[in-house]
Amino acid sequence: MSGHGSPTAHISVDATGLNIVVVAGQWHEVISEAMVASATRTLEAAGATYSVVRVAGSFELPVVSKVVLENGADAVVALGVIIRGGTPHFEFVSDAATQGLLRVALDTGKPVGFGVLTLDDEQQGLDRAGLPGSKEDKGEEAAVAAIQAALTIRDIKKA
Repeated sequence: MSGHGSPTAHISVDATGLNIVVVAGQWHEVISEAMVASATRTLEAAGATYSVVRVAGSFELPVVSKVVLENGADAVVALGVIIRGGTPHFEFVSDAATQGLLRVALDTGKPVGFGVLTLDDEQQGLDRAGLPGSKEDKGEEAAVAAIQAALTIRDIKKA
């Protein structure tokens, strides 16, 4: 795991007027709930209007994110946890979530903050979940990415 070189997530931005939806999978509850809490704290601190939609798992993130964006959200923060097992299932779900969320962003022209953790073990997730003692905070990072991209798109459309 390396967060080396990543931008500082604690960026103060004014997201007033943005409607952002956190779409979160329910697998690996301790990790996923920590990421949701972190993302919503970040959105609230930035002044965004936000809501949280739960989906079964990471495979469902793209379709629900697309519907949310098509129904008026300015951006999505997609959060999921996929832990490698002993079968190819990990690769299939990871690829489907990643490619699906990219397609959603491109098809809708709206940002998707990518917070899908693809892990070898649970400890890697705990280290990235923004819990006390975690080395990284991927929920916050995904929320900041969604805010910044939505603000950039808004500015470009105004020009």
